[in-house]
Amino acid sequence: MGEYARSLAIARAASRRWPGAAIHFVLSCEAKYAPDAPFPKTLLASSPTFHSAAVIELFRSWRPDVVIFDNAGRTAQLRAAKGSGARVVYISARPRQRRKAFRWRWMQLIDQHWIAYPEFIAGSLGFYERLKLKIAGRPIVRYLDVILSRPEPASPSSILLRYGLDAGTFVLIVPGGGTGHPGADDAAAQFMEAGRTLAARGATTLYVGPRDAEGTGEAAGPHWHSLGPLPQSDLAELMRAARLIVANGGSTLLQAIACGAACVAAPIASDQVERIRRCAAAGATVAAPLEAASIVQAAERLLQNEPQRSALAGRAAALGLADGLEVALQSLANLIESAHHATPPA
Repeated sequence: MGEYARSLAIARAASRRWPGAAIHFVLSCEAKYAPDAPFPKTLLASSPTFHSAAVIELFRSWRPDVVIFDNAGRTAQLRAAKGSGARVVYISARPRQRRKAFRWRWMQLIDQHWIAYPEFIAGSLGFYERLKLKIAGRPIVRYLDVILSRPEPASPSSILLRYGLDAGTFVLIVPGGGTGHPGADDAAAQFMEAGRTLAARGATTLYVGPRDAEGTGEAAGPHWHSLGPLPQSDLAELMRAARLIVANGGSTLLQAIACGAACVAAPIASDQVERIRRCAAAGATVAAPLEAASIVQAAERLLQNEPQRSALAGRAAALGLADGLEVALQSLANLIESAHHATPPA
């Protein structure tokens, strides 16, 4: 889900910047979000990484200017994209995918390598990475920092107005809407139970995520608002206005920090543990185990200590994370221009 949400935000921003752009997604039909994808799409029986023939045929028939592989891809697919005349972007969001992108043969196929997280989380380029880049002379490496959707121009009204909310008065719970991770299949249920408990104790609490998670805590009462999944622009507006955000350790955590919000983060995947640790070490979030009672305890401690909560929010804002959408759009503009001035492929 994180990869799709990031790519969708980039696609929406690109369509606003270039209204005539043709944008196409390749998705698994098993993905919950696939039916509602707002752009033309090719649906495959499972992850596109397992269907190279279909992906390669799309490249050959459609001949895109730029192909973005988000945290996935096969060598044959990258080679076919390059062979069709496209510029190739690879986004790495985990150490394993970053290592793949720095393999010699991939470096020859990738024009730009976007690292999905800020440098202080993802880590600076290592000695061997810098050496390989110097020898190969490619690809260009950029840090996206954080992808945070912007309001849709046609949005009828603020989501705060639609739900009668005032900025700085509510807790926002965002567990993430993707599939379960090993060892954390009940993650959404833990977040929901924590949210319902906070609401039962008097905190206005908004839950944005899958509604099929069963909360087993106290009766939530009138302070509980389960909104279900929301458009990314609405979620971004809520994040900017929340008094406290409870999130996982993926992109949502970085979005909360970019909004200058006080945040409690609980990991739902193994790679998120280190990410949360680094954010906590920077004083920009409070870590909690993936357990409803622990999440509630961490959240209430901040809600009851305004100086601590305010200081946490201030440190988050002071990190000054870059707008990853603007980084991506400027990079795409350069890639498209170079593609149009290149010699047509044989």
